[in-house]
Amino acid sequence: MNRRLLGLAAVLTLVVLAVLVAMTTPSALIAGYETTTVEAVDGDTGEPLATAEVRVVDDLPKRYVGLSATDELAADEGMLFVHDESAKHGYVMRDMAFAIDIVFVAPDGEITRIHGAEPASRPRTTYRGEGQYVLEVPIGWSDRHGVEPGDRIAFELP
Repeated sequence: MNRRLLGLAAVLTLVVLAVLVAMTTPSALIAGYETTTVEAVDGDTGEPLATAEVRVVDDLPKRYVGLSATDELAADEGMLFVHDESAKHGYVMRDMAFAIDIVFVAPDGEITRIHGAEPASRPRTTYRGEGQYVLEVPIGWSDRHGVEPGDRIAFELP
C-alpha cells in the first residue's frame, strides 16, 4: 500500500472510532460547561425566592446529554438549557438517575410551566412546555422555595 492509502485508512479509522464513542458515550463530546447563577423572584413583588448555580447548555451535544451524565445534584445546583428562540419544547429523562423539576421559562424570564419529573421509565414520558429557557433543578426545589408559574428567573449568560 502506498502512503496515501495508509493515511486515508488511518483517518477513516479515527472517524469510525469517534462515531462509536459519540454513540455510546455522548458526554465524551462535551469539553466543559460555562456556569451562571439563576435567581427565582416572585412575579408580583420581585422578592427573591431562591438561587441555583447552573451549568449552561447552549449546543446540541450538551442538550442531548443533559443531566444524564450526572449522578446527583446538590440542593442549589442545576442546568440551564438555552434555546435560540421561544418555542414549544419536550424534555425526557433519558438515562437519568434522579428526579428533577423541569422549569420552562419565557424569553422575558417568566416561568410558564413546572414539571416534577421522575427517572425514565418505559414508555418514556415527555415533559412539555413553552419558553426559550429550561431550568432543571433537584426535585422539589420549586415547592421548597415557593417558585411557581408567573414568577421570574433572572440570570446573565456567560
